[in-house]
Amino acid sequence: MSLPRLIVLACLGTVAALAMGAAPAPAQEAQTPRNDLPQPYRTVRTWGQLPPGVRWAAVTAIEPAPDGTLYVVHRCVNNSCEGRTEPPILAFDKTGRLQRAFGAGLFNFPHGGTIDRDGNLWMTDARGGNGIGHQAIKLSPEGKVLMTLGTRGVSGSGPAHFDQPTDVVEAPNGDLFVTDSHRDGTNNRVVHFRKDGTYVREWGRKGTGPGEFSEPHTIAMDSQGRLFVGDRENNRIQIFDQRGRFLEEWRQFGRPSGITITNDDTIYVADSESGGRDTGAHELPGIRKGIRIGSAKTGAVTAFIEDLEPLAVEHAGAEGVGVDADGNVYGGVVRRQMLERHEPIRTRTPGVLQWR
Repeated sequence: MSLPRLIVLACLGTVAALAMGAAPAPAQEAQTPRNDLPQPYRTVRTWGQLPPGVRWAAVTAIEPAPDGTLYVVHRCVNNSCEGRTEPPILAFDKTGRLQRAFGAGLFNFPHGGTIDRDGNLWMTDARGGNGIGHQAIKLSPEGKVLMTLGTRGVSGSGPAHFDQPTDVVEAPNGDLFVTDSHRDGTNNRVVHFRKDGTYVREWGRKGTGPGEFSEPHTIAMDSQGRLFVGDRENNRIQIFDQRGRFLEEWRQFGRPSGITITNDDTIYVADSESGGRDTGAHELPGIRKGIRIGSAKTGAVTAFIEDLEPLAVEHAGAEGVGVDADGNVYGGVVRRQMLERHEPIRTRTPGVLQWR
């Protein structure tokens, strides 16, 4: 092919790329979180009917169930359920109408969770005290305790104990993976259990290398069965197979407090701690807080829901993140104590997003 023809083709390719918008760089080429991505959502902060006399406390988890129920977990009053009698788990229908509330007296510091294949809710308690805590607890849709992992109220290591467990995810075969250790926790690991609670293995320790963690804060699984662990103080997502073999790390989604992956392998990552100063936990100054959205297959980041206080000094943004069947994205905000619902901005063609 002649040089002039090559030049013409190159120019045409450039024009086409400009007309379509610049495609996000693959993960291996763009490891720095971006602040300038499209934001094709409108935000609502008044969704959800609360029980009489109740205000949102720190919202930590949003878990959509297959039947359309949305479970929202908050910390009773302010940022703790210690010694409280309020139920921290609220179940809503798709319109935001409250269906039931439960979980009173079961948690000190409800943190992260998941819905299992049978529609039951798993939640972790990342604080000990009052004879409870340091457990992962399985609850029926009506709030009955069905199973626990860890020793009630006792911090420790090994197969029978946790120290501030943060999140849990279920594999297609029913196996469970629990991230263990909140800030300054002693274990910094992922623990693998069979569906009946039998301990299988664990991996991880405090550090910055592959397979090491500094506050494994959240965990999710993609359609291939790979585990995505939010290694928060290391500002990265680490990806593993189910035997704990390290596959790769991603930094382009920011500082991960919450991760959810939908059935089509869209990944949503909540960054609640970047933007302000470094408190000694290696926060990312200048990187805006918010929820970054992309592909769990390629690592490309395609959209960004910027937080209300994106550069606040405090850890201000959404930590928990959930997505319902209609594509609405929910952020659980701890410091500002609110639930945020981000609704896709659509064109007249159903399912097509109108990019701002």
